[in-house]
Amino acid sequence: MPYLLDANVFIQAKNLYYGFDFCPAFWDWLDVANKQKKVFSIENVFNELIAGDDELTLWAKEHEKSFFLKPDTNVIAAFGKVSQWVYSQAYEPAAIQTFFQNADYYLIAHALAYDFFVVTHEVPGNTTKRVKIPNVCIGMHIQHLTPYQMLRREGARFILG
Repeated sequence: MPYLLDANVFIQAKNLYYGFDFCPAFWDWLDVANKQKKVFSIENVFNELIAGDDELTLWAKEHEKSFFLKPDTNVIAAFGKVSQWVYSQAYEPAAIQTFFQNADYYLIAHALAYDFFVVTHEVPGNTTKRVKIPNVCIGMHIQHLTPYQMLRREGARFILG
């Protein structure tokens, strides 16, 4: 089953664990996994990534066509199911509105439409003030995992030459 990466996977990788300057193997692995049709993200995440002006912005622009999927009729059909689930919960109206305006909504709809794993650094939380990706995934029976779980499942190895 392919993976869909949340924006925080890219951002935290660049800023913390897999900086372009000291761990290019992570970014190379993403390229290879994408060519194998295992790892993707979505257009809305791309839009978040290019809002900056750094190496990640350049990387995203270089990978726009192959890595970042656009919504199609199947994804649009899944929006209704995701919306229905979110509205059926006890979230505050501001949390719901924010969720529908950001990439998380699109990410989950895409995962639901195509049976993708969702990869995020977010963890479930018991709050009504924010709609969190893992909570929606759990509620909608969508598999979710951390980037580290994905890398282990796929047998990624970043070894010095």
